[in-house]
Amino acid sequence: MLAVSALDLAALLCSRVCHDVISPVGAIVNGLEVLEDEDAPDMREVALDLIAKSARQASARLQFTRLAFGAAGSARATLDLGDAEQVVRGMMDDARTKIEWMMPRELLPKNRVKLLLNLMLLAGMTVPRGGVIQVAPVGTGPEMGFSIAATGVSARIPQTVTPLLDGIAPEGGLDAHAVQPFYAGMLARDCGLSLGFSQDGETVTLSALPV
Repeated sequence: MLAVSALDLAALLCSRVCHDVISPVGAIVNGLEVLEDEDAPDMREVALDLIAKSARQASARLQFTRLAFGAAGSARATLDLGDAEQVVRGMMDDARTKIEWMMPRELLPKNRVKLLLNLMLLAGMTVPRGGVIQVAPVGTGPEMGFSIAATGVSARIPQTVTPLLDGIAPEGGLDAHAVQPFYAGMLARDCGLSLGFSQDGETVTLSALPV
């Protein structure tokens, strides 16, 4: 199992957050440049629409990553699953992907909620063309686990993800792309949960169950 220093982990997670928000922020800049171009007055409405859409997207991604990767209070803090649902819907629920949230509205230890958010990202990776992602609790209370079923055309289990969840780095080492599933595995071990993938036709199920 790969040992990563706190400094390297922090740097990689910061890079991941920057990667997530650079696209919509760049689109906002492009829209502003169009507005400043006096030779393209007919593009003003298009530019304003691009800016508004990109600003909402950037805000949704920042709110999600604040909970999924951020400190979120003290080591013993709890997070509201209702807040988790809100950021998941803002980040993932769109024309291509429908979220079916079946989790109760209650407080859980923060690392369990952070794990759930990171697993939702992984579930989204299993349906690259969109689909339905259903998330349900396994058990109740602070020891709750999760079951996430993603159904869609061309559903698949990414081959590179499972070793990362187990703490095994790719040959080229960790980068901003690989750090997210690696971090999810760290969270699962901290919570005493075992992660598993299974596939049945066009449905991939990701589970986080007590060891």
